[in-house]
Amino acid sequence: MRSVRYAAVTVFGRWKVGEGMTGGDIDALLRVTSPTYRGETPPDIAFGTYDGAVGRLVLAVSGKGLVACSYDDEHTVFERVLKYVGAFVGPDPGRLDPVRRELDAYFSGRLRAFATPVDLAIATPFARTVLQKTMAVPYGTTTALDEIAERIGRPRALRAVGNALGSNPVCVVVPCHRIVPGDGAPGEYAGGAAAKRHLLTVESRA
Repeated sequence: MRSVRYAAVTVFGRWKVGEGMTGGDIDALLRVTSPTYRGETPPDIAFGTYDGAVGRLVLAVSGKGLVACSYDDEHTVFERVLKYVGAFVGPDPGRLDPVRRELDAYFSGRLRAFATPVDLAIATPFARTVLQKTMAVPYGTTTALDEIAERIGRPRALRAVGNALGSNPVCVVVPCHRIVPGDGAPGEYAGGAAAKRHLLTVESRA
């Protein structure tokens, strides 16, 4: 048998993206995303969840920074992180707790700028360019989608820019919720319209 570390749990057989998870794999993933879980060996990528005002966010932290803060389910985010970032993904509360504390402070209106560094390893080069411009949009303000397209030098690429924002792997921290359509409506958001309105309301009240 081949031994591999899967989400800080020793299992047999090397995980390959695309093989699909068994029921046991999913159970293991649910166990290791629990905030109280402690693995034997520190993982390369810390993986867990945060439950807050906009629902559950799945978190992943690499050696460079926050790789994921996603509304997608744990299974989807785990596969994505495993494919693009690292082979040993698991719980490490010591690396996740600072992010959770910052999210708590943000949602309570006490934090305007995240100190946690961001690692956009999952994003495509084009999406990375869009998201970097998005990070420059000030707290408590919004910017039109076409303005972001102008800033990256692609004024006609509105759909591509919208897709890049919609696939943002580090929601909330990379504030794609601050980008709105030109008509002033809130627009679409990975976490849904209610989550986007909540984030904009938090920032408008602080």
